[in-house]
Formats: sequence, C-alpha cells, structure tokens
Amino acid sequence: MGSERRERMRVLGARLRVLRAEAGLTGAALAQRAGVGQPTVSKVETGRMVPSVDVLDRLCRALNLDESAARELRDLLVAVESAIATDSEVEGLPAGLVVDDAVRGARSVRSFQCVVLPALLQSAEYARHVFESAPDSTPEAVGRAVAARVERQSVLYEPGRESVFVLTEAVLRTWPGTPALMLAQLDRLLAVESLSTVRLGVIPWRRPVPLLPRHGFTLCDEQAVVIEAFTGERVAVDSAEVAAYEETFDRFQGTAVFGDEVRELLLRVMKEFRELGDTVTP
Repeated sequence: MGSERRERMRVLGARLRVLRAEAGLTGAALAQRAGVGQPTVSKVETGRMVPSVDVLDRLCRALNLDESAARELRDLLVAVESAIATDSEVEGLPAGLVVDDAVRGARSVRSFQCVVLPALLQSAEYARHVFESAPDSTPEAVGRAVAARVERQSVLYEPGRESVFVLTEAVLRTWPGTPALMLAQLDRLLAVESLSTVRLGVIPWRRPVPLLPRHGFTLCDEQAVVIEAFTGERVAVDSAEVAAYEETFDRFQGTAVFGDEVRELLLRVMKEFRELGDTVTP
C-alpha cells in the first residue's frame, strides 16, 4: 500500500477512534448502532479499511456528531480516496490491491471479469500466481499481498452487504498453475455462491455477449468504479462514467446464468479439469 495512502487511512481511523471514545462507546456498540459489522469498525480505526461514504455517514449518525465533526471525517475520507486514485504501486507490486481497498467499505459491490477471477473470490494459490506475474515481484512482497487479499475477503461474510459477480466462462478456463489449483479454486466458487450475501453469475460460452468486453471492472455502491488494465487500476468517481459502467454491468448480468445453472456449469468445468489433470504434468 502506498505510504501516503496508508498514512491518510491511519489519520482517519485515529480520529474516528477518538470520537468514539469521547462518545463513551465500545467498537462493538458503535457497530451495532451504525448497523455495520464490528470488524468494519475495528479495521477502519486501525487504518486497515477504507469505509464507503455510506458507512462513514452511518458511523457519524451513530456517534451523534455535529456537522463540523462529521465534515471533518468526510474530508479525511476524501483525502484517502484521492490517494487511492493516484497510487500506482502496492508494496513493490502494480496496483493489484486497489480493488480490495476500494470495495472493503462498500455495501454493494458489482464486479464483471472476462479473464481473471475477481480479487474477492480468489483462492490463496490463485492470488499468488496473480501477484507473481507482476514485474519485479519478490517472494516477500507476494506473500504479504496474498495474505492481505485473503484477509480482506472476510467482507463477503458480513451481514448487510451484497456482492454480485459476473464472469465469462473464459475466466473459469483461463488457468494458472495446475488443474489441481483450479479444482480447489472452483470448489471455493461453489462455496461462495451458496452465501446469502453473494450472487455469482457466469456467461456461458454458448451465449453471445451483449458487447465485447475490453477489461474487468468493479462498481462500489453507486459512487465509484475501479477500472482494471495491464498497467494498473484506477478509481473513477465521475457520475457519468460510473453510470456508463452500471449500464454495461446490467447488460452483462442480463446474459449470465445464476443459481442451479451456474452450479451445474461449475461442476462440469471441474469434471473437465479432473480429466485434464490425468494428462498434464505439473
């Protein structure tokens, strides 16, 4: 994580912690009042999570802050988001964790991917291959990045969140490592798909796509979109650009299959990877 962004997150968290203490509340009590998970409060206060505007507003209301104090926190959040938008590296790696940082505080996450699995769905070994493919990566930096990515996936289980992922079938068949790695990864997708907070859709190769995908992207609430490219990721907050990506996501989502159909597809692809594993030498 860029040092400037880390420092701004620390300042925001420290200020929230002081305001909570002044209100005489524990982290758990604040979380309950705000209608967010207790881990969310803890991570924001320790500078390990960027809250969405909605989450920050909930916390401000739960603390009964006056307009001056609430504005102070909002200004600190704007400073953090500004650093996120301009950071180009994450501890020696390209901005592979920017998606994670942007979505951790969002109550609604919608992600479309056409080549690589969404960060929140990646197994540890899959994520390791993602980070190892970065130029000038080191084992130490890769290890830290993988651990951070896996830890941040806990947001999938927090009540009050909704995560919708739409993938092309090509994502399931574009694989690093070995067939065994992909079998474990697909098994994880089956487990995540069963969560009440998650919807997983796949556009089968037998269906034409509504438009040709150029890259993956992730919508965070209705306020930002993380746009992914080979050279890194950028966070766009322009309302017209966010709206355009929302319309694009809706078109891809309308073509995808969900529920029983996606589970059947995942099991079919797993069967093919098992068969492939008999013929591929690691």
